[in-house]
Amino acid sequence: MYRAVTRNLVVEVEPSFLPDQSDAEDSHYVWAYRVTVANESEETVQLVSRYWRIVDATGHVEEVRGPGVVGEQPTLSPGDSFQYSSGCPLSTPSGFMEGRYSMVSETGEKFDIAIPAFSLDLPNVKRSVN
Repeated sequence: MYRAVTRNLVVEVEPSFLPDQSDAEDSHYVWAYRVTVANESEETVQLVSRYWRIVDATGHVEEVRGPGVVGEQPTLSPGDSFQYSSGCPLSTPSGFMEGRYSMVSETGEKFDIAIPAFSLDLPNVKRSVN
């Protein structure tokens, strides 16, 4: 589990390799990841957009931006959490992802919170920092 905390907003990510959707002979590797955003702050916030930076083992970078997550822009009151799952294909057997969510507070203040960097590695393979 990977974790980042910004302004008492906690983002946890748990990646997992999907062997049934991957094909090493075609250089196609797929990971799922589950994200939980928990509001441990004193204010209501809304997640309005996302930014992902995806890096494969060769150093190739892909950037993804868009509104919300999985078609939603959740509002989190103090003590609330929101969880979703998504996926990421790579052409290499390892890589990493990191990013940020753009938030808006109940007072209209806009700010970003960190998504922790997390590794995408095949299970039972010697790991190295990319």
